[in-house]
Amino acid sequence: MGHVNVPTFLHDVFGEKPQRGEIIFTLAFGGVLTTALFLAYPDIYEGLPFWRSFVAFLLMFDIFSGCIANFTRSTSNYYAIDHKKRIVFLVIHVHLIVVALLIDVPLWPAVVVWAYTIGGAFIVNGLDKRHQLFVAGSLTAAGLGGIPLFLPLETYMLVVSVLFMVKVLLSFSVDHYGETKENHRYG
Repeated sequence: MGHVNVPTFLHDVFGEKPQRGEIIFTLAFGGVLTTALFLAYPDIYEGLPFWRSFVAFLLMFDIFSGCIANFTRSTSNYYAIDHKKRIVFLVIHVHLIVVALLIDVPLWPAVVVWAYTIGGAFIVNGLDKRHQLFVAGSLTAAGLGGIPLFLPLETYMLVVSVLFMVKVLLSFSVDHYGETKENHRYG
């Protein structure tokens, strides 16, 4: 499968030259999982104004798709060559908190998961590349075990929460491929 030149406004999502199959799988994963939650848990959106349900599901789609997209060479390398973009990405990722607010679930579990995830991602991001995967994997494993043990979450929020953690802490904060400005091939 060949690389695709994506428009500049999609570089933050797919990097500069993702493979066609990666785009398809990323969007399919996000779409299927979001649709499955929508169908399996109608209580998420029943009684809510349409706009709140719509925005919540868009954010869920972004979280689910981002789990996959951030593991691709194109996206990982896009952020590896520009440290400032990586920091901005981490700072703006309040998706989990916004989802909780939009669908009227208790806020404090979402804040706990968000704080753990973002704090861990900043720690991982500050490490030398050779230590990132081990630390991110360890923090993610601890979070995946701790969230269902210690936080009162409905199943649908558990799914959103753990995939948010995977997206940001393991998938995004690790430089998976070691791209640098000096050996940059995608531009």
